[in-house]
Amino acid sequence: MKLFKLNNRAQVQCCHAILNGINGQTGRRFRLMSRCVSVSGYNKGGNKLMRWKVGLLTASDQGSRGEREDTSAQVIHELVEEELQGDIVEYRIVPDETDEIMAALIEMTDYYKADLILTTGGIGMGPRDVTPEATLEVIDRLAPGFAEAMRAAMMQRDGLGMMTRGVSGIRGQTLLLNLPGDPKGVHECLAAVMDQLPIALTMIRGKGGGLPG
Repeated sequence: MKLFKLNNRAQVQCCHAILNGINGQTGRRFRLMSRCVSVSGYNKGGNKLMRWKVGLLTASDQGSRGEREDTSAQVIHELVEEELQGDIVEYRIVPDETDEIMAALIEMTDYYKADLILTTGGIGMGPRDVTPEATLEVIDRLAPGFAEAMRAAMMQRDGLGMMTRGVSGIRGQTLLLNLPGDPKGVHECLAAVMDQLPIALTMIRGKGGGLPG
């Protein structure tokens, strides 16, 4: 299936309506949404697709020491490129230290100008799980719906989803999402929100329609 251009809000809304009407076919909707892009995905001439710039941050003591393969980041990288139509503009692994996580998030937003930052790891209840606290320190506004949707998706598998503390918010024109540290959890969380990410990223940039009220 080829990518196709949506030239106005009516076409965007029509596309979303079609996708939302595919009841019970989450996988199909997930694949189709990656090929349905809003007007912000094209330049003024309507010819060139703009790919979202994505920052990827892994918070892991073991990973930062090279003692563990970063399989979750590999899953994120694949989904970003294939489903979101985005590019990883910066990827790094830092230990579970609040200051280091904060510094990496600030650099990805302010220097690399990422549209989206996905963190993986450090959202549990352990004493070294500080990714949510670091994220809250750098964001300007909360966007709790994403964290709520991802937590709900994890809880469909088992009750351990209650133990996750990931947050989601906005810094400037960048959306930040905390993902779990395991590949399966990462896939579940991104599948739950992927169809809404292009809409949210467009709205954050001031190029999409606002919500009622």
